Amino acid sequence: MSAHTNEGMLHIGEVAERVGLSLRTVRYYEEQGLFEPAGRTDGRFRLYTDREVARLLLIKQMKPLGFSVKQMRELLTAHDSLSSDDVEAREAAERRIAEFAEQAVARCEELHDQLSRAEEFARQLAAHAPGVRR
Repeated sequence: MSAHTNEGMLHIGEVAERVGLSLRTVRYYEEQGLFEPAGRTDGRFRLYTDREVARLLLIKQMKPLGFSVKQMRELLTAHDSLSSDDVEAREAAERRIAEFAEQAVARCEELHDQLSRAEEFARQLAAHAPGVRR
């Protein structure tokens, strides 16, 4: 891909900054097959579009919920299938995404419970520590 066709494409550093991930993390997700560059410069530097940025943002949302790389790949594959012309493939993708949605809700509830317990613990400690903000 030559320099004059790179308009609107981002280098890996720009992508990492836009999504709030390290270069290493972006490369790791690429190595895991979760996304790939849209192209390369003549110098073989990776180039990305808004599509890859959107995929990384989705991956970033899944990570704190404890989804594995394999599960991330499954969700991205299902997400890609939503635009399929094959009705059965679209319906299967919708079912799979619904399963992920249920898992995400359950994991959010678990995290909320953990946070509530942690906040209560912090309040208990702060009650015995002068000068600590409550």
